[in-house]
Amino acid sequence: MANRFALIGWSLPVIESMQKAKLPYVVVSFPDFESYAKEHNIPFVGYHLDEFGSHSNSLALAELLRPYNVDVAVPLYEETVEWAGALNSLYRDDPRVLNRAFLFRNKAMMKRKALLGGLRVGLFEEIHNYEQAHKFLDRLNEAELQLPGEDDAWFHVKPFASAGTVGHRFIKSREDIDKKIKPADFPCLAESHLRGQEFSCEAFIHKGKVRFLNITEYVKLGYSNFIPAGPELEAKRELIHKEIQKLVDIFGIEYGMIHPEWFVTEDGNLNFGEVACRIPGGHILELASKAYEFDALLAFVVSHDPSLSDEALDKFFPPKGYKPKKYYGNVMVFPKSGHITRLEIPEELTEEPYYLDNNLFQPLGPQKISGREGFGNHFGTVNFAGDKAGRMRELLTHYEDVPFYV
Repeated sequence: MANRFALIGWSLPVIESMQKAKLPYVVVSFPDFESYAKEHNIPFVGYHLDEFGSHSNSLALAELLRPYNVDVAVPLYEETVEWAGALNSLYRDDPRVLNRAFLFRNKAMMKRKALLGGLRVGLFEEIHNYEQAHKFLDRLNEAELQLPGEDDAWFHVKPFASAGTVGHRFIKSREDIDKKIKPADFPCLAESHLRGQEFSCEAFIHKGKVRFLNITEYVKLGYSNFIPAGPELEAKRELIHKEIQKLVDIFGIEYGMIHPEWFVTEDGNLNFGEVACRIPGGHILELASKAYEFDALLAFVVSHDPSLSDEALDKFFPPKGYKPKKYYGNVMVFPKSGHITRLEIPEELTEEPYYLDNNLFQPLGPQKISGREGFGNHFGTVNFAGDKAGRMRELLTHYEDVPFYV
């Protein structure tokens, strides 16, 4: 077992899991959290993770962590991936650990590596201005054999290093280029639209091998998902496992958990979307914990530990071949733009047998809801559990559009 884990970022659920398991840890996060950490006896090192320079770098941070005898760093969210990679490069005396961290944080590098390794990806380019965006569309239309007068091929514009859908623009026509893309979005990645059913995986990696695989079915990206995936996706588990191990081999991933997103086509092929190596959004690990009856957050942390034996690692996961007894899903609630005054829970929800609970809160008073960027500012979740995947899909689809805040 590691001497001590450095948790880079801030996550109370992860801290609680570490405390419950009595595993040694120290939290590295912004100084704003220090008073709370002291009040609750949380080992803490304050650091400006948004700064990097001669006064703020991995060597300086490693010195601050030396008294804690840290030997494993764990990234809790997207912007801490490089920090954890830099520290683990020092702890393992392997500079490639940091290089791999950069792969997760630069979508263009990520796509090039995936393409070189033989994964199915879309057409993509780095673009730096509107002219290059239009030229990308020209080449994409040519590749798709579009005829004059036909609709333009669809593509996406994404920041190189933002988490999830932050800064994501879906371009469906030439007019969208000038209408949807902002000057501040450049430079960025342009990528052709991948068709098919989108889903994610949470693959726990140790010593370069997939040790546990969860498949999450997206009902609507950023709004609703459930675990385990329905029978249609689960039937492809062997293929998915094979492709993820291929991804692990291509990227040279040795430890931790990866969260790749894929598209399964009508003919059963898998197209690679992108991959992250931090705690996924959508409360996915909470759902996995309920479905598989283990602490997925704790497993996420210990998977980063090179010193753990296979036998010791197995104790943190469900028994091999374990089949979940129920499907667990949630809907993330985003109030519509405009003014809201109160929370309304429909009676039909509380009478639904699959309904578990919710953590929605009553507004203190009227407030204005502005537009949002990405999926990071939902007001809470509504949770469900039941034994039919089809019914779970129906419920999640229905409650995506229910106005809980009016």
